[in-house]
Amino acid sequence: MSINVVTLVGRVGGDPDMKYFDSGKVKCRLTLAVRRRTSKTDEPDWFELEIWGKTAEIAGNYVKRGSLIGVKGALKFDSWSDRNTGANRTKPIINVDQLDLLGSKGDTKPGMDDYNSDNF
Repeated sequence: MSINVVTLVGRVGGDPDMKYFDSGKVKCRLTLAVRRRTSKTDEPDWFELEIWGKTAEIAGNYVKRGSLIGVKGALKFDSWSDRNTGANRTKPIINVDQLDLLGSKGDTKPGMDDYNSDNF
């Protein structure tokens, strides 16, 4: 038996990146800043989220930078070969199955500028 389940609650680092495919499928990518329970002063951990289908459309319509969300999904790794060096690269991504909108309408945390997703 194996289990691959990730549950996170945090603030969205940027507006949703939506991609619409000719097949009719929809994909949304987000970054999520999550603070560790053990320390309130440390920098947050950043996670890249990938959301598909109707859930992706909901994210595109209702999630924005600074939104408080909860997600449940599975960890996967994207792999590719670096164009410049030819080295094999991998990046962890959370493939989201469930999205919960936790904040109220227009709810953003003051100081979200402190969460710079460009450093992810």
